[in-house]
Amino acid sequence: MAYERNPAYVPGQKEAYKLSRSRIENFIRCPRCFWLAQRLKIDQPSSPPFLINSAIDELLKTEFDTYRTKGQQHPWQVEFKVDAKPFQHENLQRWRHTFTGVQHLDQETNLLIFGGVDDVWVNPKGELIVVDYKATAKSKDIIDLDPPGGWHDSYRRQMEVYQWLLRGEGHKVSDTGYFVYANGIAKGKGFFNKVEFRTNIFPYKGSDKWVEPTLKKIKETLEGDMPAPAPDCEFCNYARARTELSLQALKDKKRL
Repeated sequence: MAYERNPAYVPGQKEAYKLSRSRIENFIRCPRCFWLAQRLKIDQPSSPPFLINSAIDELLKTEFDTYRTKGQQHPWQVEFKVDAKPFQHENLQRWRHTFTGVQHLDQETNLLIFGGVDDVWVNPKGELIVVDYKATAKSKDIIDLDPPGGWHDSYRRQMEVYQWLLRGEGHKVSDTGYFVYANGIAKGKGFFNKVEFRTNIFPYKGSDKWVEPTLKKIKETLEGDMPAPAPDCEFCNYARARTELSLQALKDKKRL
């Protein structure tokens, strides 16, 4: 599937503007960086991809698909007392694809929101359950998200956007989603071409009530002038410091 780079937003445009779930997160983190990316196509510097995490993600999908095909619960769902099983649906592969994902057009803002979900389960009530795979390597077991106010807030928002998107496609969605969190075990006698993981599954009860008000703010930002940066944005702070120091160096050079 060919990926076409999203064009810059043009104020006043009538056609729907496609915006990924991650771009919503970018807006929350820093409106200025978001505006520069969407209006002028100046993106933040990219970071190296987490290829190990991607490999674990693909393996988890393959593993859960085995039980999806059988119409059975995964043993972890039994172990962690999750009353659900992997959901079988004709659109699942689209929902999972990074550049298509679950999609919904917000009529008020004319923003077409999309996002690739890791997995979807279904409970006995017929409610869809958003599932997010995560992988890390920490010394202690991960049995819940960190308290609100930290970087795990982005995980919460990620799940809530997916819940909103599935509802937008007309599905009945549970407020409770699940994180499948694989934690690499660093202790052992050696590597030996193998890393062992301890995987925990725990619930998160989300609320998507913030999504549509945020989309309205995003639309206003796209239509307006460049906004102020977020005070704690490391990209904007770096850009400002670099510019100030560069200008000062040029002034000092002229004095010589």
